[in-house]
Amino acid sequence: MTQAPSTLGLDFGTTNSVASLARPDGTTAAMRFSHEGERFEACRSVLCFWKDEDGASPRAMMEIGPWAIDQFLELGGDCRFIQSFKTFAASPFFQSTTIHNKAWYFEDLLSAYLRRLSERAGARWPRQVVMGRPVRFAGAQPDEALARTRYETALKRLGFETIHHVYEPVAAAFFYAQRLTAPATILVADFGGGTSDFSIIRFDPGGVRLRAEALSHSGIGIAGDAFDQKIIEHVVAPLFGKGSTFRSGDKSLPVPLSYYSRFAQWNQLSIMRHTKDYADLVKLRHVSDQPDLIAAFISFLDADASYILYRAVAQVKMQLSQGAAGRFLLEAGRLNLDRTITRTEFDGWIGDDVRAVQSCVDEALSRANLREAGVDRVFLTGGSSYVPALRESFEARFGGEKIETGDQFVSIAHGLALIAQQDDLEPWLARGA
Repeated sequence: MTQAPSTLGLDFGTTNSVASLARPDGTTAAMRFSHEGERFEACRSVLCFWKDEDGASPRAMMEIGPWAIDQFLELGGDCRFIQSFKTFAASPFFQSTTIHNKAWYFEDLLSAYLRRLSERAGARWPRQVVMGRPVRFAGAQPDEALARTRYETALKRLGFETIHHVYEPVAAAFFYAQRLTAPATILVADFGGGTSDFSIIRFDPGGVRLRAEALSHSGIGIAGDAFDQKIIEHVVAPLFGKGSTFRSGDKSLPVPLSYYSRFAQWNQLSIMRHTKDYADLVKLRHVSDQPDLIAAFISFLDADASYILYRAVAQVKMQLSQGAAGRFLLEAGRLNLDRTITRTEFDGWIGDDVRAVQSCVDEALSRANLREAGVDRVFLTGGSSYVPALRESFEARFGGEKIETGDQFVSIAHGLALIAQQDDLEPWLARGA
């Protein structure tokens, strides 16, 4: 283990997490990880729990990130896999989940994830942390105070004594503002896995230190995961019987949509074959008006190919971000899908989401009492900032010359670590932090 620095900038994300250490010389360094020869800084925000049956008595085991995914695939779902658990942070409806006959609360999951994160990086946690948080937490009726309490409980278990909370787009804005040479009003759009957040900040780099005034913030529960779901909804789910009908007596009824709700998280698909829904699908195939589609769904579940599906979705989305079309390839069970998806199709599928994002930008501008001309720069960050339709909506609105992107996965963590080095953190803290 390396010697602990003074402060940590922690970007705990729905899909990935990044931890950046504040160095005494004023620079920052993201924790790095190595998996099967690959070096990376953004670690998947997933956990896998299983029991090691070797030896005299079973041992409870836990892993994170790509190592968790390895275990999940190796054990064929004979484990407990948890992803996107940040979406539960502010949920008053989530109390706990049972793992190996023990109740695990959100703070238990977060502290376990972060403890293993430091072990995998070979770096000790310092005593101070600046933690990123979304402007608007995901989920229905999010309770921000509850999320704050859960975060702090988890962090204190790891030895953090001083904890500050900063809006994620504010951290990205601070990171971007290091390159400014003149006063500017910046709109930062942070597109994560579960939420998209926006901040408008006026920066003045003159003088001894960077001065800033936060003009407004807004957020919406639409981001990368929602775009993934559109591909599954339009390309994959219909091949598994979504939209088809079955016979019940002398009636023809639609196949329940509840069977397809599990596509929201690929690990939920994997455990579906051990549930009542799977047994119901087997029965449904005999009365379906299109039994081959239901049979394909069953075969897909039997093949435990859910992770392959979501990897295929990620690949085609990347292709659509780089060209006019992408090739969606999926071989699983009876399903052998090879389809070209055009960017025009994809743009149509996510059109409502893009418009909802721009409505959230309207809200940020209104709160700042600004129009588009009053914004000098627009900084797009986060994985979904690569999506052309999203970027083009900002270019059309603000002008392409104002749009900048960069360091999509680490800008927030580095911004948090830079903020941690300020003599006065107060201007940067989230409300109530």
